[in-house]
Amino acid sequence: MSQEIGKKICTELALLPSKLEEILKNGSSIEKLAKKYSSARDFLFIGRKYNYPIAFEGALKLKEISYVHAEGCGAGEMKHGPIAMIDKDFPTVALATSDGVYEKIVSNIQEIKARKGPIIAIATEGNNEITDLADDIIFVPKTLEMLAPILNVVPLQLFAYYFAKMKGLNVDRPRNLAKSVTVE
Repeated sequence: MSQEIGKKICTELALLPSKLEEILKNGSSIEKLAKKYSSARDFLFIGRKYNYPIAFEGALKLKEISYVHAEGCGAGEMKHGPIAMIDKDFPTVALATSDGVYEKIVSNIQEIKARKGPIIAIATEGNNEITDLADDIIFVPKTLEMLAPILNVVPLQLFAYYFAKMKGLNVDRPRNLAKSVTVE
C-alpha cells in the first residue's frame, strides 16, 4: 500500500465517528420504516462484495430480536432460490451504496421490482438514481468502499431494534439466545 493510500484510509477512519453519529441522528426515520414494515413476516437482505456479509448480519439481527424470518443472500445468488420467494409481501433490504458493484445491485433491485417486491435501499448520500428504484431509502454518508460496511450495518441494526420494539419485544433479552458462544 502506498503512503498516499494509507493516509487516505487514516483520514476516512478518523471521520467514521462523526459519520456514524449522522446515521444515529436519522433514527426517527428508520423507526418510521420499521413501523411501515412491521406486518411483514419475511425479509430478504442482499449485498455484494464488502456488503455481502453485512446482508447476512442485517438478516441475523432482525431474526434474533424480532422473531421474523429474515434471510441474507449474496445478491449474485438471488436467482438460485431467493428470487422465487419475492412478492408484494416480501420486502428486500438492498445494500446499494456507491461502489464497484453498484450497477449489479441495481440490476438485482430491478429484478425484485419486476416481481412487485418492496425495496428498502441502504444508499450513499447524494445518490439520486436510487429514488426511482427503491420504495424506501436510508442514506448513509459517503466513505471509502472498504469502510462502507462499518456505516452500512448501523441502519440495519437500528431497523431491527425498532422493528422488535414495534412488536413489544424485549430487545435486551431475546428468547433462546445465549450471551456467549460455546465451543465444543
